[in-house]
Order: sequence, then C-alpha cells, then structure tokens
Amino acid sequence: MEIETSYIAAFLVGLLGGVHCVGMCGGIVGALCLGLENDQSKTAQQSFIKSFPFLLSYNAGRISSYTLAGILMGGISWLGSHLFTLYSVQQTLEIIAAVFMMALGLYIAGWWKGLANIERWGGKIVWKRLEPLGRRFMPVRSFRHAFLLGLVWGWLPCGLVYSVIIWTISTQSPLEGGLLMLSFGLGTLPNLLLMGVFASTLNQFIQQPWVRQLAGIMIMAFACVMFYRGYV
Repeated sequence: MEIETSYIAAFLVGLLGGVHCVGMCGGIVGALCLGLENDQSKTAQQSFIKSFPFLLSYNAGRISSYTLAGILMGGISWLGSHLFTLYSVQQTLEIIAAVFMMALGLYIAGWWKGLANIERWGGKIVWKRLEPLGRRFMPVRSFRHAFLLGLVWGWLPCGLVYSVIIWTISTQSPLEGGLLMLSFGLGTLPNLLLMGVFASTLNQFIQQPWVRQLAGIMIMAFACVMFYRGYV
C-alpha cells in the first residue's frame, strides 16, 4: 500500500509542479502546436488538433527519459543497499528525498530560489551538450522526430525533475524507481497538453502568486510525510 501511495504522490507532484513545467517546456510545446501548421487562417484550436498526435509522441519520449532516469537511479540505490545492507541507509535516503521535496515546494511557491542554482549547473554541464542534438529534430516533421525530441528534452535541467529523481533513490529498486518517475511524468502530462490549446489563458492562471503558492504548500506537505516516514 505504501508503494502505491508513493506513485499517487509522485503523480500529484507532477500535476502540481505543472506550474513550473509550463515555464520550462511551454516553448517547445508551443512550437509543436503552431510550427506544424503554416496556414494562418486556422485557429489555435485547429492547429492543436492537427498537432495533438505529435504532442503525444513528444511527451512519450520525454516521459520515457524520466522513466529511464528512475530505473538507473533506483538501480544504483539497490546496488548500494545490497553493498551496505543497512536499514539506516534507507532512512537517510528518505530524509534526503524529503529535503529536496521541501526545497521544491519552496521553489515553486516562489519563496526560495535555491533549486534554480541546480538548474543553472545542469545547464552548464548537461544541457549544453544535449541541446545541439535536440536541434537536429527541429522543425518536427514526423512522429519519430517528435519522440526523439522529447527523449532529448527529458534531460532538460529542471529542479522539479531533479527533486523527484532524488526521491527515486529512496526506492532502492530499479522497477519502483522507474514506476515512480513514470507516475511523475504522467502527472506533468495534463498541463503540457493543455498548454497546446490554452497557452495564453493557462499561462496567465499559473503565474498568479496564489496558484504557485498553493502548489508549493501541497508539495511541502508531501515532504513532511516523507520526513515522517524517514524517522519512523
């Protein structure tokens, strides 16, 4: 039951963290929706309908990358737990995950920008090497290009994603780590799909301070639960 609860919590973190996802990935989603159709007579909704399969393909690639990251990190933690075979290791990992989740809640709420430093670091180390690869698939002309673009974009330096990846370390299982990131990825999906057709309205809504603060508070509530689990 505890495992299923973690998957639900990861989905909700992805859903609530959508206020951050739209800012990070909204540009590429908009490009997919509007860049595939040159006919200016079509409305945004009509362009969205045409580009919807490409959006699904792009997000399938993005979520596949998340899942792969979860499998890798869960596998590393599984190996570490078998090397040390200490229950205290799992408790420590739970607490570390809770710290990152608390930081994520503060970041999304706009009360602390520490995770932005991690994103900048990731940009210098990781993204500057991956971005040229992603540009090879633009403009998107096929489902394959959309999927491969999403596969690359899934490694975009993002404090939200990094926080949940740290969470997967506490699973000590490749399978559970992968499923946790899959659940999180599915949680981010509604916001990014809606971004395609309601970009202007949605962006205005999520930029309201109370929306971001409410999402941040709920994520911090999850962090408190994780702290509790780490201590008991």
